[in-house]
Amino acid sequence: MKLRTLVLVVTILAVLSGAVALRNRPPAAPAADARVGQPLVATELVEKATVIRLADAGKTVELKKSAEGGWRVASYFDFPADLAKLAGFAGDLTEAKISRLVTTSPAAISRLEFKDTRVQLLDAAGQPLLDLALGKNADSGGGRFVRLAAEEKAYLASLNSFLDSDSKNWADTLLLQLKSEDIAKIELSFPADTATPPRAETTVTVTRAKKEEPFVAEHPPAGQQLKASAFTTVLSNLTSLRYTDTAATDDPAVAAAKVASRSVRLTTFDGKTIALTLGRKPEEKKPRPVAVPGSVAQPAPSPSASTATKEGESPAKPAEPEFDVIPAGPVFVTITHSDAPAPVNALMAKRAFQIADFILTAFPQTPEEIFEPLPAPAATVPAK
Repeated sequence: MKLRTLVLVVTILAVLSGAVALRNRPPAAPAADARVGQPLVATELVEKATVIRLADAGKTVELKKSAEGGWRVASYFDFPADLAKLAGFAGDLTEAKISRLVTTSPAAISRLEFKDTRVQLLDAAGQPLLDLALGKNADSGGGRFVRLAAEEKAYLASLNSFLDSDSKNWADTLLLQLKSEDIAKIELSFPADTATPPRAETTVTVTRAKKEEPFVAEHPPAGQQLKASAFTTVLSNLTSLRYTDTAATDDPAVAAAKVASRSVRLTTFDGKTIALTLGRKPEEKKPRPVAVPGSVAQPAPSPSASTATKEGESPAKPAEPEFDVIPAGPVFVTITHSDAPAPVNALMAKRAFQIADFILTAFPQTPEEIFEPLPAPAATVPAK
């Protein structure tokens, strides 16, 4: 082979080799970015925000700052917001750091699962302070992929908090907050009883003159006195009362709860009164229909029904009817505070509030449960 031809072949091979190496080399690391090492969200942005929007899985939470400085859940009947939860979430945003710039490639960004999950902060004029999109969590090392909505940049941030997109979960569930030592008087109702002898609806009233004194019953039964612990649980449950769920005020379950209810009236030493009505639809037992071949199902016979027998045989014992048990409904509470501006009065106008079952079931069921016999007089020792 001539020298000139050999040189030409070597040159072509060198060019091809360089092209292959260039094509196969790993992508260059993204250039340094000024945001790396900085807080994910600046504290001053959170402080300026008057609206916080959280979106995920098709649901949106909107929190708004009121003129008085408090926060409300605009997306859940404008209820007061849970400030501890809000502060925790804000802390997660401002404490998280941007670990690194991941990519500026639209194709690569599309693989980081940026969908509809985002955090938005708006100022008093409604102008956006922050529009942060959240992608998937990192496969290893922790953190979450994030990007500012207006930029084709994806970062990894040390953010591991759960984004709660259920508006109800952002509401403060506290309905009533009192101090037990501030209660001077308790009036507790007992429903009518059909036992023998029947008892009409009654109310037991207990009072005390000073907070350090024990409660004393008004008009106790003869030879009886109030049990020292009779109202301890009731008072503890009601003075720090939270709801578990809400319903429309015209919900059938709310109306059914009012039919079987108990009432409590608390009076404080400064003369304020708080009236509470707690009720639930009672448990029901319905006889199961007995299927008769070739006929319409009939209710099961009662135990007293007569049974035909053959001559010489003892009467067969009637079959006990079977019942379907319909569980008792949820417990709802209605609260009326004598102080008209009290927040609980405004809440009661918006929704019906469901509370934990045990608060009602912990009530004494009969007046007899809260009284005990007076102690026997001490025996006198005759003088010698």
